[in-house]
Amino acid sequence: MTQHSARKFDAARAGEYASQSRIALAGYDACHELSACMLSAALGEGEPARVLVIGAGGTAGEIIAAARLEPAWSFVAIDPSPPMLELARAHMDDAGVSDRVKTVLGTLEDIDSTPSFDAAIMIGVLHHLAGDEAKQEILTQIAARLLPAAPVVIAGNYRPYSSQPLLMAAWAARWRMNGVTPEEVQSKMNKILHGAEPPQSEEAVVALLENAGFVKPLRFFASLFWGAWLARRISVAA
Repeated sequence: MTQHSARKFDAARAGEYASQSRIALAGYDACHELSACMLSAALGEGEPARVLVIGAGGTAGEIIAAARLEPAWSFVAIDPSPPMLELARAHMDDAGVSDRVKTVLGTLEDIDSTPSFDAAIMIGVLHHLAGDEAKQEILTQIAARLLPAAPVVIAGNYRPYSSQPLLMAAWAARWRMNGVTPEEVQSKMNKILHGAEPPQSEEAVVALLENAGFVKPLRFFASLFWGAWLARRISVAA
């Protein structure tokens, strides 16, 4: 996540993030749990690993799930939004995993660029980056910090929202299901349409990953516009 995209995640949004995210993404917790399970399967049960988490602010769900599953993992968690990172720290404290997590307020440029991580996770970030160039850049920066053959989990919305009116209607219905008024639903749909820029398709996500130096992307989770993939860094360092 960049400093520009971080401006959307101010103190007000941080305060409602946990509840709002679980409505906006049906299967929010399942996605985070499966991300941990996929990385564990890729790395091997019980193996020590150093995991880079990009856009870690908010619930810290991906870190908490992974830390509980694999006690030998440690984490470097980075986010450019102070209120979101503070919220993540509070959740990690409550979960009792903070001693295994180094938090960094900033962007990937604040992390040493030499390959030193065994895995990476980036959930809910890619569609907040405007343009393919910014999306490509962050994936390339992630790849540069991963050891050869290291797995990465990438999750977020893909496909233009306006291209799927039926999915948009179902998304609105989910908000209604959770007690949101028609006026609020319309406001949220407008924010969704104008507040993010997902990749154009799943094929576009795969192309971005491959161009960054990853191979064999595999989608393991989907929910309306949302998808989650595991890919591996090329086996020979670039």
